[in-house]
Amino acid sequence: MPEAPKNVAFEVTDQILAEKNKKKLQFIEDVTANADAVQRRVLEEILTRNADVEYLKRHGLGGRTDRGSFKRLMPVITYEDIQTDINRIANGDTSPILSSKPVSEFLTSSGTSGGERKLMPTIEEELDRRSLLYSLLMPVMSQFVPGLDEGKGMYFLFIKSESKTPSGLLARPVLTSYYKSSHFKERPFDPYTNYTSPNETILCPDSYQSMYSQMLCGLCQHNEVLRVGAVFASGFIRAIKFLEKHWPELARDIRTGTVSAQITDPSVREAVGKILKPNPKLADFVEDECGKESWQGIITRLWPNTKYVDVIVTGTMSQYIPTLDYYSNGLPLVCTMYASSECYFGVNLRPLCKPSEVSYTLIPTMAYFEFLPVHKNNGVTNSINVPKSLTEKEQKELADLVDVKLGHEYELVVTTYAGLYRYRVGDVLRVTGFKNNAPQFSFICRKNVVLSIDSDKTDEVELQNAVKNAVTHLVPFDATLSEYTSYADTTTSVPGHYVLFWELTLKGKTPIPPSVFEDCCLTIEESLNSVYRQGRVSDRSIGPLEIKIVEQGTFDKLMDYAISLGASINQYKTPRCVKFAPIVELLNSRVVSCYFSPKSPKWAPGYKQWGQ
Repeated sequence: MPEAPKNVAFEVTDQILAEKNKKKLQFIEDVTANADAVQRRVLEEILTRNADVEYLKRHGLGGRTDRGSFKRLMPVITYEDIQTDINRIANGDTSPILSSKPVSEFLTSSGTSGGERKLMPTIEEELDRRSLLYSLLMPVMSQFVPGLDEGKGMYFLFIKSESKTPSGLLARPVLTSYYKSSHFKERPFDPYTNYTSPNETILCPDSYQSMYSQMLCGLCQHNEVLRVGAVFASGFIRAIKFLEKHWPELARDIRTGTVSAQITDPSVREAVGKILKPNPKLADFVEDECGKESWQGIITRLWPNTKYVDVIVTGTMSQYIPTLDYYSNGLPLVCTMYASSECYFGVNLRPLCKPSEVSYTLIPTMAYFEFLPVHKNNGVTNSINVPKSLTEKEQKELADLVDVKLGHEYELVVTTYAGLYRYRVGDVLRVTGFKNNAPQFSFICRKNVVLSIDSDKTDEVELQNAVKNAVTHLVPFDATLSEYTSYADTTTSVPGHYVLFWELTLKGKTPIPPSVFEDCCLTIEESLNSVYRQGRVSDRSIGPLEIKIVEQGTFDKLMDYAISLGASINQYKTPRCVKFAPIVELLNSRVVSCYFSPKSPKWAPGYKQWGQ
């Protein structure tokens, strides 16, 4: 028998991959074409399997599975409404409180409650749903960028700290849960999930060792890289800044074929050792490119076959777009999916669109979706300080997935298989179009958030309380804080940091020492939520907080400027967060002194209380 041509195996593999892609794309077609029927089935499944749970019985729904009864009897809720139930589960109550299936772990939301992370219950099968959504991403992407199966993805992925509740259930971020699951660690070979980073480098709990080893592996395989990314834009920029600081050591490791002594994790050293070989030519290349004065286009210079950057650049992450454009020479910035701790939601079916045009198609099988209309005042979304409880009229306004209106804005409400019922996620979305009968949404903002650098979310009330705690340091000097505002500075430092502009009224004659303002900085950081403090201490994704003292009369100038742009003098109030560049420039032009937090705030894995 004649020998088969050598490329037959590749042709067979391509055929299998093409068939898989076709099935995934057909799945999207089917569920979006029958979106309402799928949603009815999802709700019926959730209510049927959970008919005997305490929460549904409490509201008179036990055994009823029709949409009408569900909407009439079940309240729209926030986290605080079910926190007591969640604390019972965390403390060891194994009765069916929210779900008929046992809670397998808690996913920690970056939203905060009383200064701590929210705990979202999840069940084992949710990993299958998350995996399903991940499996849709590359078939969609391959329609626009062919050949992605012929190389690797250089993604900087990290795990974060986890803890256990008194009952022994794990509490950890959703991505940490996924990366530590068999779905990720034992995934069969797939050319679309072929990464430059070995699993051991991703699962290393030490953030420095994880970053160093992932960057080293990415450099060693630089010609194989076809796409680069991280979860958030901030994380990818942090990786580039890490390279900017550590490229001499990385080049030395490449030259000698030995891993830096600072990498002490045995499993990481072994995994990297399988990739790292002595390569003086590559070391020279890295040193030459990184040693140049300008780092513009460094991504395409070091990884010349890169086709796009895969990061989230919607919402607060949009502030990083100019920096990404600089480092990538304007490569496409791709946002592939929309997800949260509560639920995975949908995918971007036009991944090469501009960041400002990103829209997500919610996949109807993921959960039961409802939409609370967001009312506007003078054309501005009223997304700040939205009341937690709804009137009976507002509850009746909730729209189903197929009933939302083009151009309108809504707050997302979900009912999940894992035991959340009519839960307000807190995201404000705008309807931008439709895929068959399923609407597509752009992400507008996270309700109530005023400051964010990475996965942290600080609202106005929390910021106000933190400032209130800090100004007590000024009392001995007979000084008071007359006005303040803030902004997230992501341009002058990496990682970014919070900046507060303070205008003081000084009545005392004793000068205030710099150490007092530094204490104010630290007190504010100590007063912020655990997500912020983890970013500062463990993840190193947030820099030290800064207070800038401005000249007296600065906030009068700020009001004058706002009025010149059309604000009403009767309705004007000082914004507690500013983003508009001319306003930031005005404030910076009147700064008389700057102070940074002198050390990291206190933080430790775990939770202060479990409702006991």
